[in-house]
Amino acid sequence: MTGVNWVALTVLVVLFVMVAVMGFWASRWRRPQSMESLDEWGLGGRSFGTWITWFLLGGDLYTAYTFVAVPAAMFGAGAVSGFFAVPYTIILYPIIFIFMSRLWSVSHRHGYVTPADFVAGRHGSRGLSLAVSITGFVATMPYIALQLVGIQAVLEVSGVGGSGNAFAADLPLFIAFLVLALYTYTSGLRAPALIAFVKDILIYLVIIVAIIYLPSRFGGWEAIFGAAEKKMATPNPTTGAPTGVFIPSSAQYWAYASLALGSAMALFMYPHSITGALASRSRNTIRRNAAILPAYSLVLGLLALLGWVAIAAGTKPIGLDGKPNAQLVVPQLFEDSFPAWFAGVAFAAIAIGALVPAAIMSIAAANTFTRNIYKEWINKDATIQQEAKVSKIASLVVKAFALIFVLTMDKQNAINLQLLGGIWILQTLPSIVFSLYTRWFHRWALLAGWAVGMTYGTVAAWNVASAATPHFGGSLAAVPVWGQMGYIAVTAFVLNVVVAAILTLILRAAKAPAGVDSTQPADYFADEGDPRVTPMPKSVEQLAAEGQTQG
Repeated sequence: MTGVNWVALTVLVVLFVMVAVMGFWASRWRRPQSMESLDEWGLGGRSFGTWITWFLLGGDLYTAYTFVAVPAAMFGAGAVSGFFAVPYTIILYPIIFIFMSRLWSVSHRHGYVTPADFVAGRHGSRGLSLAVSITGFVATMPYIALQLVGIQAVLEVSGVGGSGNAFAADLPLFIAFLVLALYTYTSGLRAPALIAFVKDILIYLVIIVAIIYLPSRFGGWEAIFGAAEKKMATPNPTTGAPTGVFIPSSAQYWAYASLALGSAMALFMYPHSITGALASRSRNTIRRNAAILPAYSLVLGLLALLGWVAIAAGTKPIGLDGKPNAQLVVPQLFEDSFPAWFAGVAFAAIAIGALVPAAIMSIAAANTFTRNIYKEWINKDATIQQEAKVSKIASLVVKAFALIFVLTMDKQNAINLQLLGGIWILQTLPSIVFSLYTRWFHRWALLAGWAVGMTYGTVAAWNVASAATPHFGGSLAAVPVWGQMGYIAVTAFVLNVVVAAILTLILRAAKAPAGVDSTQPADYFADEGDPRVTPMPKSVEQLAAEGQTQG
């Protein structure tokens, strides 16, 4: 522990303890009569207004791994691998403005908790619902593991984890996991919703200060861009090719564009993204958030540029094992460039930035398991209370799996699986988004299209090699017939839709049973207070207020 930055570590611990207390107290925030239902534990009572939803979705979508990985990609590989995240989050919000309010309405009307619930109700297909739920569950798991990687990064830079004793080195991560597991178990979605306020304020503060101060320290933006351009043009000693991309050439336009478009289409297919949206109070809350969430995209753009600031600063992201690790570049930049106390604030922003999305992701994965696997296939007569109990236990198991994954496997495996998860999750879009507008696609055709997209995407990703790994080395591959490099998920999605459309024509002609649609056109426009919706149980505070009024 001789290399520990004690001031930064102390600030980190104090802020971490503060948000942990908030997480446990959240069980009393907007306290319902009972937390023993997925509506309350898993969706916060479906009661969050515009600003709570804004902080919750911001905390959910802009994760600790985003804080670490986007600048790391800019630092190591340049614009195509790093900066595409900025346009993708810009084009994301018009997409969700269009369809997410419809999903909220039909879910509000029928009590759907997961996207697979909607698919089952829309198509009357347990098989298609199972495919969507398993895809969402599996794609979310490595995402949770990467949040713990973000915490590991700040602990490593602050000097914690260098002990020769494996248990002592990993003890801080065990403690963080235990705190996360306990407050999620007791408070459900209310915990990350409350903590997101602190997380987002810290991140805004840290990024604004960094983007104002650091350029003046390292020669201004001209010097920063010049240093980045020089590094990206330097030949890689292993491959002989340029180290990275400063500005994409015309040959890389489709790679850049397809990464941005495919990622935007995929993000709100993840169960945790939909969970944050379904927790909102009304369909207009969703639309207002689609209008104001791009503020986070501005911060993301500034954050991405810190990767190039680190090049100009000469930052050396070396891990405690003595090996270069680009994932450490932002924490290392802050430790090198700021007073220890402010570096601690930055470390806390990253660590707390892991707690919020990890909690939401584990809740969403647990809800998916409970509603679409446990209740649908194991115990069809499960009560509301049993659902909540199973979901709480499942959330603990999910987080434990993520911790074991991070501690026992190479971090590159988690990154590779997360890239693969993005390819997989996009293949659920036809079953979810298309079905919000039409039932023309046959349920069996959608399932076949999903299978083709999943198979192609997995095989194509397996065949991508990189300097670090012979398989799953990236998300880009040559598009069949065309030959241009593109995002594998988009190519797989196109194959998915083509297969689904062709088989739909065949199945319609053969008059194959289309399944029962339990929704009605008016359900897609239901809003807060719809008389056809069973009202949520009132909170203790509401009942007390009513008693005082009557008295």
